[in-house]
Amino acid sequence: MRTRAMDGWRGVTLIAITYVYFLIFAQFAFLARLAELGVAGVGVKIVLAAMAVGGVLASLLAPGLVLFAVHATGVRAGFALCGAAALLSLLALNTAAAACIAFLIGVGVGLLTVTLVTHLRDWTGTEHALLKVGLGTGLGYFACNVPWLFAATPERQAIVAAILCAIGLWVAGDPVPAPERAVTLPRTSFARVLAGFAALVWLDSAAFYIIQHAPALKAGTWMGAAHLWTNAVIHLGVALLAALLLTRKGFGFVLAGAFVVLAIACILLMNPAHALQASLFYPAGVSLYSVALVAYPSFLTSAISPVQRGRQAGLIYAVAGWIGSALGIGMGQNLGHVPLAFVAAAGVVVLGPALFYLFRERGKEVIALGGAGLAALVLSAADRRHAAPELSQAERGREVYISEGCIHCHSHYVRPNTADVLMWGPTESLEQIHLEKPPLIGNRRQGPDLAEVGARRSPLWLKVHLITPAEISGRSIMPSYGFLFDDERGDDLVAYLASLHSGDLQQHAAEQDAWSPSDAAMHRASAAEGAQVYHVFCATCHDPNGVTRRKWGASFTTPPLDLRSGPLRYVRDADAGARQAHFARIARFGIRATDMPGHEYLSDQQIASVSLWFMQARTSTAPLISQETKQ
Repeated sequence: MRTRAMDGWRGVTLIAITYVYFLIFAQFAFLARLAELGVAGVGVKIVLAAMAVGGVLASLLAPGLVLFAVHATGVRAGFALCGAAALLSLLALNTAAAACIAFLIGVGVGLLTVTLVTHLRDWTGTEHALLKVGLGTGLGYFACNVPWLFAATPERQAIVAAILCAIGLWVAGDPVPAPERAVTLPRTSFARVLAGFAALVWLDSAAFYIIQHAPALKAGTWMGAAHLWTNAVIHLGVALLAALLLTRKGFGFVLAGAFVVLAIACILLMNPAHALQASLFYPAGVSLYSVALVAYPSFLTSAISPVQRGRQAGLIYAVAGWIGSALGIGMGQNLGHVPLAFVAAAGVVVLGPALFYLFRERGKEVIALGGAGLAALVLSAADRRHAAPELSQAERGREVYISEGCIHCHSHYVRPNTADVLMWGPTESLEQIHLEKPPLIGNRRQGPDLAEVGARRSPLWLKVHLITPAEISGRSIMPSYGFLFDDERGDDLVAYLASLHSGDLQQHAAEQDAWSPSDAAMHRASAAEGAQVYHVFCATCHDPNGVTRRKWGASFTTPPLDLRSGPLRYVRDADAGARQAHFARIARFGIRATDMPGHEYLSDQQIASVSLWFMQARTSTAPLISQETKQ
């Protein structure tokens, strides 16, 4: 038999699941999935606008729906829509389809959140209700920061989100109705509540966007397991503290505390050197107001009827949640920081009543405190202007490399006395590596080592590969980073990668010139296999109608050669055996100072096979060396 205590824990679970879905899938996985699908620029804005429209409409209209009255059904419908959207995001989508799914996400989240928070007492009960709200909120944020989930692929995050929605469908069940409460405590007017939440969400969203899109800030706040676990613990601890403060100090005190902590975080974010301190204040401020945001419609408002509470919840989530979030993201995107004037304005909105009371009762103290705060803001702004020298393009690119997690698939360490040396380039001493701040040796190799990539790949090749990896690198499993080129980050990353070359390149080139496929590989070589290798790895540039050749033809330093019949500039006119071996070395290591890459990861047999195919594919009348090269 179900008991009220069991329903209390079901309320905790529903809150946690809702937060994980929104934060991990709607804000992270879905956007990363768009990048994988090549939806970028204006397309992303269209998709996000569709999500916001769906969220606003569902939030405002939910209280008038039949589903809202039968609230267990409304919550289940919300979970069903959200779960379906997560699974649909795994399909191959164009911009129009992605916008439809985004609209579905917005509708599902809007219906779910407004229905759940309005009737939350029926799932949590009234005993220790605020503590359960704090626990559910804290557990949701905690789960979002678990490294396994936070750093997972968008596909895995979408699947986890869909599974959680299925659990939510089951957990929602049929809650035990809780008795209506009598309002005995003085309440803040709803207009002030709405304005206060809008200001806090605006601050939160702006800070969040700035952290995510500033490599130095992201590296100091969300990069690495230590940062993530710290964020998780702060979120959970402060969420529980927020519940306690709501019980003992009241709603206004918690909102004021949330503003103060978020304001400190926004000011600290103006200087990347203070990213670590900001990483402690930001999650604390978010958890403080988030608990109040969930608890208000059901436990803290003066509204009594479910419909009235639902209308208030719909306005809060539409105006503060969706619109306030969009405005905050726009501020972060356009300005790159939260202006001090806006921090002050938000403070007036959130702290206005308390400031008025304090000024009336403690005018001198308020003036003294305000003067000290103003001085601190001025000093912080001056510190920001003189904090650090301007970074070079390659230095900015290194921060992009760190922030995008490239270290998880690529190493920066050529292992001495191994096949690495021939494939990837000369080695560096450990002393040189330790001079880097931080060293980027890497923790595993799912892709090639990049320690000397600037000597092996041209800037054009690096750019094309970042935008469409599989097109220019055969069956590459690397996701597209084309979205980085929506701003300067893509070119910065290319500049950094192009700068990665050092060591004795002449000696290394001599070692490569002495290489040839093994006798066994030459014996097993097959022209049929070579044709397949050419089709996967070479045709995109060397066929007259190759995809990369057509897209980027005007950008090549020298147009790629037609290997089937065109004149060749780099293959020496010698006997057939020497010519085949020379072509094999070019296929293996590329041609320095050109856009021709090496294919170091291919086996000796694959290289020998494509060389054999090349010899057989050439027509008898085609010259091996162009006349212009002989002159």
